[in-house]
Amino acid sequence: MVTADDLGLTRGVNDAVRQAHESGIVTATSLLAVGAAFEDAARVVRELPHLELGAHLALVGEDPPLLTAREVPSLVDSRGAFPLSYRTVVRRGLAGRIDPDDVRRELGAQLERVLDVGVPVTHVDTHQHTHLWPTVGAVVTELATAHDIASVRLPASHAHSVTGLGVRTLARRTRTQIRRAGRSATADYAGLDEAGGLDAARFARTIQQRAQAGAPSLEINCHPGSANDPDLRRFAWGYRWAEELAMLVDPAARRAVDLAGYRLGGFRELVGEAA
Repeated sequence: MVTADDLGLTRGVNDAVRQAHESGIVTATSLLAVGAAFEDAARVVRELPHLELGAHLALVGEDPPLLTAREVPSLVDSRGAFPLSYRTVVRRGLAGRIDPDDVRRELGAQLERVLDVGVPVTHVDTHQHTHLWPTVGAVVTELATAHDIASVRLPASHAHSVTGLGVRTLARRTRTQIRRAGRSATADYAGLDEAGGLDAARFARTIQQRAQAGAPSLEINCHPGSANDPDLRRFAWGYRWAEELAMLVDPAARRAVDLAGYRLGGFRELVGEAA
C-alpha cells in the first residue's frame, strides 16, 4: 500500500493526494485532524470511495492541538502549542514528563474528529511517528482497539545511523504493542528514511530492496504536494512535495511495483495478519 500522509495540512496537499490516487499509485491516505485544511480534506475523501482513510494523529507540528493547554499540559508549551519535533517528545518521555492521560485525551479527540468524517477508518499512524515512543504507542493501540480499527503503522528504518538504530529499537516494542492489541501491521515499511525525498529513482530502489528482503507486505509512506503552494511555506521541513507527486503519477512507479513482484492494495487486506 502507498499511503499519502498529511491530508488536511493545506488545500494544495489535499489536491495533490487526490491526483496521486486518481492518476497514480496512492491507495491510502492519513488525515491530520489538526490540519488547517481539514474540512476540505474531509470533502475529498468522501468523494474518493476507493481511497482508504487513516487517522494521522499528532503530538507535534505547527498546527495547534484540538484541546486546550489546561486539558493537556504535558503535551504543550505555555502558549498551548505542540513542540515542532519528535525529539521534544523523546526528551519529555525520557524525563517522565508525558502524561498518558493527556495523550489519550488529545489523540482520542483527534481520532473522533476523523471518525466523524463518515468514511471507514482502516488504519492509524502518527505525525513524525511519535507512537514509536512506548507511552504514545500504548495509547494509539488502545484507541485503535476501542474503535475497532484493524491496522496500526509499524515504522521502520534501514539507515546506518544513530536515528536508524533508535527507530529499530523502539519499533521492536511497538510491534509487540500492536500484536498484543490484536492489531495488524505490514511486514515492512518505507518512508521514514526517505521522508520528503522519495523521487522516482529512490522509490524504485527502495521497493526493490524490500522485495529482495522477502517482505510479503509493504507500506510506502509518501508526502505529495502541489508546486508553489503558498500555504506550505510555513513548514521548514525541506520536503520536495511536488517531486513526490510527480513520481506517484508517473507510469514508471507502477512498473516498479510490478517489477518488484508486488500489487497495489490496502490495509483492509491485512486484517488478521499479525504485526
